[in-house]
Amino acid sequence: MSSTPSPRTASIRNLALVGPSASGKTSLVEALLHRAGRIGAPGSLERGTTVCDFDPMERKAQHSLNATVVHFDHADAHIQLIDTPGLPDFLGQSLPALEAVETAVVVINAAAGIEPLAVRMMDWARQRDLCRLLVINKIDAERVDLPALLAQLQEAFGKECLPLNLPAQGGSQVVDCFFNPSGEADFSSVEAAHRALVEQVVEVDPDFVERYLNEGDVDPRELHAPLEQALREGHLIPVCFTSARNGAGVAELLDVMAALMPHPGEGNPPHFLEGEGAQARRVLADPDAGRHVLAHVFKVVSDPYVGKLGIFRVHQGTVTKDSLLYVGDGRKPFKVGHLFAVHGKDHVEIPHAAPGEIAAVAKVDEIHYDAVLHDAAEDSHIRLEPLPFPVPVHGLAIEPRRRGDEQRMWEVLQKLVDEDPCLKVEHVAATNETVVYGLGEMHLRVLLERMTEIYKCEVATRPPRIAYRETITQGAEGHHRHKKQTGGAGQFGEVFLRIEPLPRGAGFEFIDEVKGGAIPGSFIPAVEKGVRQAMDSGVIAGYPVQDVRVVVYDGKHHSVDSKEIAFITAGRKAFVDAALKAGPIVLEPIVKVEIAAPEAHMGDITGDLSSRRGQINGTRALSAGALAVLGQAPLSELNGYQARLHALTGGQASYTVELSHYEAVPPGVQQQLVAQFRPREEE
Repeated sequence: MSSTPSPRTASIRNLALVGPSASGKTSLVEALLHRAGRIGAPGSLERGTTVCDFDPMERKAQHSLNATVVHFDHADAHIQLIDTPGLPDFLGQSLPALEAVETAVVVINAAAGIEPLAVRMMDWARQRDLCRLLVINKIDAERVDLPALLAQLQEAFGKECLPLNLPAQGGSQVVDCFFNPSGEADFSSVEAAHRALVEQVVEVDPDFVERYLNEGDVDPRELHAPLEQALREGHLIPVCFTSARNGAGVAELLDVMAALMPHPGEGNPPHFLEGEGAQARRVLADPDAGRHVLAHVFKVVSDPYVGKLGIFRVHQGTVTKDSLLYVGDGRKPFKVGHLFAVHGKDHVEIPHAAPGEIAAVAKVDEIHYDAVLHDAAEDSHIRLEPLPFPVPVHGLAIEPRRRGDEQRMWEVLQKLVDEDPCLKVEHVAATNETVVYGLGEMHLRVLLERMTEIYKCEVATRPPRIAYRETITQGAEGHHRHKKQTGGAGQFGEVFLRIEPLPRGAGFEFIDEVKGGAIPGSFIPAVEKGVRQAMDSGVIAGYPVQDVRVVVYDGKHHSVDSKEIAFITAGRKAFVDAALKAGPIVLEPIVKVEIAAPEAHMGDITGDLSSRRGQINGTRALSAGALAVLGQAPLSELNGYQARLHALTGGQASYTVELSHYEAVPPGVQQQLVAQFRPREEE
């Protein structure tokens, strides 16, 4: 960093607890809050008394569904933790937490081993240049093999995964391997673990390497700078052992957070970008209170009573009450009427937020997820590099139960979509349906429950709709003349165009090659609008068309009768004319599937997946007696798959899906989809 952060900023530690469901993240937060003196006693998930899972739906589900911020002080450090959901359906809540912190704390269930979501979180954190800390929780569970699990972590994530402490007394306590390496651990040597840590840290600094070789050891308290460098570079991934249930390792984890984890001036700078596309350049935020404000909104909450709450991390400058801030490229600033520190469900008013602090503003309609807040108009072009969110592919058609509630339903849906970047809603013109897309069955079920219980918006649903797409396989030309005369001024527009396929995933290109003013330039946008309308509505099966280049090369106009609507119509029908000649096909989403289950059920699982047009790509060891099956399958074949998997394994398996690519459906499926579309087309 180019300047020294303020004492307040230097005391801040920002960490996100991420990882699989049932790894004990929320219970660990409770144990940390209690140990730090922030709460009198740890809350209970079963009783619904935890600080983080305060939402009634979370208490009902006994799972975290939202990312929640808490804060407390320990050993002169101000620690801000973000507890995140562990269910893959709620990655839209957990992934944005990575944008607000310097350190990702990936929590591993000692009994379950390295689950798929832990692998994905480690990879996402690495891509964002975050420091990573592995916490093995539930070390006091029965039948855990902690030495084997540590070896598996090193095999999966590298030899740089080294323990800062080791379990002792059967998992009832831990012994320090870094500052005070003494005592006996349940396995391994504390002294050997200490040497491995020091050697790993000094490797990044030649001066310390020389001292270590000459003196045989280096006081760990002198290693702060190289330790932070090793964390930044991923040269060290510390491992801590804990049990939130019996408190083992909790005090030690607090000390690790306060003494070893980076403050905002020591972590890698966030990925701010200036400009668009290939021309975008990296912009370094500076944790300096005296500079322009740069803050990023990583969470939005729409409360039917309180209104919209925007939770943001300050990266540069100081936000104060009564500040004037711009939202992204908005030209009109808003006044910060009230500034809040967030702790679970509590919002406490504060006078200012320094670099590194997490704060919130309420009742600012313009605020939205991923917005950059700033106090200088010239910073309107700065944004944070987008996160690699999984694409929502599970669809559900919904409609209001009461006629006349369509507008209210859309408003409620928009509020829920604002809160979760992995929810998507669209109106399908071909079927006149409102379809909401999410990451899985539970994701959509929770959305419907929120609509009903929080917003009192009753909706009816129809079976899941697969996000099929259409494309073309060859080039073709199309033409349409739109001519309408109704007694007064008429309508006239004629369009000639050609289309050709683009590589899968390339999207849409529109090119104007009209010469001599055959179609006046003012009407070209209308032609493109008509083409886009046709693509949105589909040509053969009612699904959006993608991966097509459209070239408009000729046409005719009339000096009196040519109007925008005429060229919209001509463009739309000319595209349909060309697409029907261009070998149109229907594409289906193919998803990557990862299924975690006991090894004894692998044969049933692989056989069932193969029967669903699935492909098995391999397996990966998770823990003793458990494997992950890696494969691909058409999303359409996985409707109701959770129930099937439950039946095959007696409820002992879980799975995640992530969009891989689109490919052509089998001919029989295409015939069926086309046949279903024709009656609607003729209405």
